[in-house]
Amino acid sequence: MSEVLLISGAAIEGRERADILIEDGRIAEVGTGLSRAGATRVDADGLIALPGLVDLHTHLREPGYEASETVLTGTRAAAAGGFTAVFAMPNTSPVADAAGVVEQELALGEAAGYATVQPIGAVTVGQKGERLAELGAMADSRARVRVFSDDGFCVWDPLIMRRALEYVKAFDGVVAQHAQDPRLTEGAQMNEGVVSAELGLAGWPAVAEESIIARDVLLAEHVGSRLHVCHLSTAGSVDIIRWAKKRGIDVTAEVTPHHLLLTDELVRDYDARYKVNPPLRTAEDVQAVREGLADGTIDIVATDHAPHPAEAKACEWQAAANGMVGLESALRVVHQSMVATGLLDWRDVARVMSKAPARIGRLAAHGTDLVAGQPAELTLYDPSVDGVFTQDDLRGRSVNSPYLGSALPGRVMWTIHRGYTTLAAGEVVELQAVTA
Repeated sequence: MSEVLLISGAAIEGRERADILIEDGRIAEVGTGLSRAGATRVDADGLIALPGLVDLHTHLREPGYEASETVLTGTRAAAAGGFTAVFAMPNTSPVADAAGVVEQELALGEAAGYATVQPIGAVTVGQKGERLAELGAMADSRARVRVFSDDGFCVWDPLIMRRALEYVKAFDGVVAQHAQDPRLTEGAQMNEGVVSAELGLAGWPAVAEESIIARDVLLAEHVGSRLHVCHLSTAGSVDIIRWAKKRGIDVTAEVTPHHLLLTDELVRDYDARYKVNPPLRTAEDVQAVREGLADGTIDIVATDHAPHPAEAKACEWQAAANGMVGLESALRVVHQSMVATGLLDWRDVARVMSKAPARIGRLAAHGTDLVAGQPAELTLYDPSVDGVFTQDDLRGRSVNSPYLGSALPGRVMWTIHRGYTTLAAGEVVELQAVTA
């Protein structure tokens, strides 16, 4: 399926311009004035070349919830957003808590061909928090799982969390925690604060996130294991992660694009597109997580892409499902919230959206520098254009995006995965045409 491609004049990570020759699925040469007979030429003048984006937190819904998304539709959305690898969360049916399920997910990703699909295994059986899942079997399976999470369920029992952290050390794994104390968030509908009080909605307090993070970094220190904090959302959480890193604890953290841009003020219209877990927080929290990402306290941006069928959002607020789709919009939102504000440059974007997530997930073929000999996984982005984000920009099965009708900068123009194009001139490629 690999092509011979000659990308001409791209700004490598937003800096020096160069040509990139791709052959046999790898970068063959990087330089100026390159030529190759028979190569497909991509004019990248004005485009930024980034290592293919890697999302450590994606919901692909298959098996079991194909009405919302499938591996095929989800990875087409990933290609449209510049992603060449996604980590698939385990909240499927059956839950990805055994080797057979994660191997099925891996095979579905290979068959689709749009991105590397790396399964995440559940920490506990059925994500019920009662006993550890088959962590070792999933790690030894063909899927070679290295990230484990109960996803939308907090591993609340400290003894089980300790045992999980101890267990994954044997194969250099990491436990990715959804930090939410369930007792402090019973019935919660949005961020606890001024807006929730005015609307009369049950609040989700910041301390419910922060207390779990504080406990878990201490557990990780105690057992000498790796901890990853999913979708961090509060100023206090940033402070705890900053303290833990200064102490030398092996902890990493992610923030979503929507927590970098949107606030709980949007809930005033009861538009369920803005209902998400953890909830949209205050403007002060948004500023704090931006600063945390800029100074390296927060390691990565992860989408928490969470597709839902229309009926799950077209209802009253209290009955609506939590979650937003985010693969197609992620890079554009990071551009707006972090690059346009001067907090990050494009080399930083490459780090937080490709290199660091690949490293945390131990995905060796992704997140590499754009130099000769490396796998041909890259994204070409046009930062000079802007436009209104519409349903036409979505390539997945669900349309529950919070950005519909909003102006966003930039556009992903090309995505190249394993040396072949999955997105060309802004349009998702029909891969059977490539393989013919």
